[in-house]
Amino acid sequence: MAGLYFEEFSVGQIFDHPIRRTITEADNVLFTTMTHNPASLHLDAEYMKKTEFGKPLVNSGLTLGFMVGISVNDTTHGTTVANLGWDEVRFPRPLFHGDTIHVQTEVLEVRESKSRPDNGIVTFAHRAYNQHDELVGECKRIALMLKKSK
Repeated sequence: MAGLYFEEFSVGQIFDHPIRRTITEADNVLFTTMTHNPASLHLDAEYMKKTEFGKPLVNSGLTLGFMVGISVNDTTHGTTVANLGWDEVRFPRPLFHGDTIHVQTEVLEVRESKSRPDNGIVTFAHRAYNQHDELVGECKRIALMLKKSK
């Protein structure tokens, strides 16, 4: 099992995930069109030439997906029951085609589930950085986790 069980998490624990990902134009266009987002910000290079950015932005939904997805193998793969929510999602800097992200996760809270004795709840802070180590995304994620079998 790649993921950790509830009892294996502790507040302040940090994961520097080894997976890095260069985001391509194809990633961005595919995600944007699959989610029916017609925004010129992501799809129209000519339009974006006239903006302060000068080129298309990576869809923030894709950034969020990569930020959480990259974290899964080291934290919750096979040991999560369900995601209970995402909170405080922020994108302080844009991502562009060709940027490479890496992700860090911090455990913020570990608590027993009041209604499910076989599970616990872990709150994670996920942070994504570009190739210049600039913060490009962050969120809190609350996960319902399996406990180890006794």
